[in-house]
Amino acid sequence: MRFERLVLTCEHGGNRIPDGYAGLFAGADAVLASHRGWDIGALSLARSLATRLNRPLLAHEVSRLVVDVNRSPGNPAVFSAYTCGLPKCERDRLLDEFHRPHRERVTAAVADAVKAGPVLHVAVHSFTPVLDGVVRRADIGLLYDPTRLLEKAAAEWSRQALRREAPALRVRRNYPYRGASDGLATMLRRRFPPEVYAGFELEVNQALLGKGDQG
Repeated sequence: MRFERLVLTCEHGGNRIPDGYAGLFAGADAVLASHRGWDIGALSLARSLATRLNRPLLAHEVSRLVVDVNRSPGNPAVFSAYTCGLPKCERDRLLDEFHRPHRERVTAAVADAVKAGPVLHVAVHSFTPVLDGVVRRADIGLLYDPTRLLEKAAAEWSRQALRREAPALRVRRNYPYRGASDGLATMLRRRFPPEVYAGFELEVNQALLGKGDQG
């Protein structure tokens, strides 16, 4: 399998609250520091991959609780309980200032990359080991759309490579989420044909990554 370019992104890399919105999160420090506020350890991992692979990284560090750049603008989950009650003009402002710019940067990077041939887009995420009392039984999840053959092949190649390099890791496909669900890669699949774009989310158990940006 050969991809001409690799695009690396990290949508939930931080829990920063922009100036002017701190009041909405008064008393929410613990929530912001938890998996609800960001993908703990994902940015550190993404930076390490970018360094090792000598590729640029497109990262977003505003908390997903402000606006979730991995959700479509029309998805109710794009805004959290802290921001969904804002007037529409304020919600539109959040989309204009934080949501749309990241998506446009990633789209432009993919559009430029596909000029050279097939592109692999890896979106680096992490997941909490336990959610609502349910233990997630995986160390790494590879999320992709199984109807797109290039993505399916890339995910299988990655799974086999991880098995060779780290056989103790529990690697699962489309777990703990479905790769075809609403997300940045799903939007990009609608814009780029399956012959040139393969996108999947690399989901890593936060138990492997440590805490904060030091994992």
